[in-house]
Amino acid sequence: MLGGTLLLQTSCSDSLAGSDLVAADVKADSRRSATEESKKYWYNGTAEITSFKLSQARYGEMREGTAVMVFVTEPFSPESNTKADRSRSGNVPVLKLNATKKFNTGIYPYSLMTSTFVPFEGKNTSLKISFTMQEWCGTLFSEMRNQKGKISYRLDSYFEGESFENTTVEPDYIEDDIWSLIRLNPETIPNGMVKMVPSMAFVRMLHVPVKAYETKLEKVKNDDGSRSLIITTSDLNRVLNIRYEGEFPHRILGWEETYIDGGKKLTSKGERIQTIRSAYWGKNSNSDAYLRKELGLD
Repeated sequence: MLGGTLLLQTSCSDSLAGSDLVAADVKADSRRSATEESKKYWYNGTAEITSFKLSQARYGEMREGTAVMVFVTEPFSPESNTKADRSRSGNVPVLKLNATKKFNTGIYPYSLMTSTFVPFEGKNTSLKISFTMQEWCGTLFSEMRNQKGKISYRLDSYFEGESFENTTVEPDYIEDDIWSLIRLNPETIPNGMVKMVPSMAFVRMLHVPVKAYETKLEKVKNDDGSRSLIITTSDLNRVLNIRYEGEFPHRILGWEETYIDGGKKLTSKGERIQTIRSAYWGKNSNSDAYLRKELGLD
């Protein structure tokens, strides 16, 4: 499956709307070259699935739930803006991350999912990022598309009259990509000030403008041998601490996200439960349900 070019397996009442055109930094990073170790780990025909115990701030209170991160390699077609199901010269090998969060607010549930498609080598910006949020009020969908160095932003929501003023910004990074960049090579993430677009989940739940904010990145070593990437956005009164393994494959161990929610300073947390490797797209029979118990999801 490995060669000069990578061959990938097929895996499978608020307001903000409109479209925003974001000029992206999509220059290749010379340090973002795949090592043989990385190819061997990621191109073995399975996905890496990690479950987390979730404590999520919402409406000024903490909610308990679960989160899941699914990392898997795929060929991406910029032509169709989807996973490529046939060979094309323009296909791009990507590390896809599907990140979900599920929690309840009183009687009704929330379900969030963010999908990112980061090039396996070279560039630091996803070719596409999509985000969905479902709860009993309705459904929301937003998407960023990276096309020829531009990222178009679109939001479809169940709220009437939502609008978003078109702007143009030049981010160094998009926060939703950071998780995959950590997995591929955390050394490519700098220490210091950058311009970063916050996560789509934060933007939607806190209803802040989609734009690049001055953000401080700091990588630190923890006493237990793990590492942390601390992301501080002062203009949003927000700090995100992502903990990950210091050695390859740099698995995500958890996170803490502190910000003002419902007038209170609260900290959302994720703590790793279990990690498995599985070709999950073929594990869809009732007899495969034991894998959910293995992940601590049932």
